Amino acid sequence: MFMIEKIILILKDNPYTIPKVLFDNYRKLELDEKELVLLIALINNKTDVFNSKEISDTLGWNIRELLTVIGSLNEKDLVSIKVSKENNSHSEYVDLDNFYNKLSFILINGNVKEDNNPNLYSVFEKEFGRTLSPMEYEIINAWVEASFNEELILLALREATYNGVSNLRYIDKILHEWRKKGIKDKVDIDKAKTTYRKKAPEGELFDYDWLNAKDE
Repeated sequence: MFMIEKIILILKDNPYTIPKVLFDNYRKLELDEKELVLLIALINNKTDVFNSKEISDTLGWNIRELLTVIGSLNEKDLVSIKVSKENNSHSEYVDLDNFYNKLSFILINGNVKEDNNPNLYSVFEKEFGRTLSPMEYEIINAWVEASFNEELILLALREATYNGVSNLRYIDKILHEWRKKGIKDKVDIDKAKTTYRKKAPEGELFDYDWLNAKDE
């Protein structure tokens, strides 16, 4: 009996961590039970090193089964495996940043980002070359809720990219400056640039500064 009690104490002292938001909302992430189990295992992997044999042994899966589930999580943009090279030695690491970003978004809005405006978000992520943070999703949502249309938001993104800026606060200033000037679409933007070009001194390099230009 003493041995059983000792084993029970050991079990209680080594629990797996399962975020409640994940357990309550894994269906919103379109996860099946195997994907959920693997994510829980990866969350509790303290080293972040991806040891396929160790993980498959822990879960009682074969390697092919593990790699299939990992591939599915990767396709859902939740998990990625990255390679690190140190002293001519290569190690594979698990990157869960996208997973945590999507969980954060569920906490903020009650749903994952794809349910709102996937094209808009994906364009920003492609231009910035990285995953947007939950705060950045909130900023983009605020533009949509403030009735900035998608075309205008993407045009503001283009202006920021042209000026080498990957900052939503900069884009936010452009959008509100356009609203002050009554600019609603590409036609209005082109008209404003044409007016500026005509009034610019001869030989001056055309570079319209939306944030500092005076109203015509």
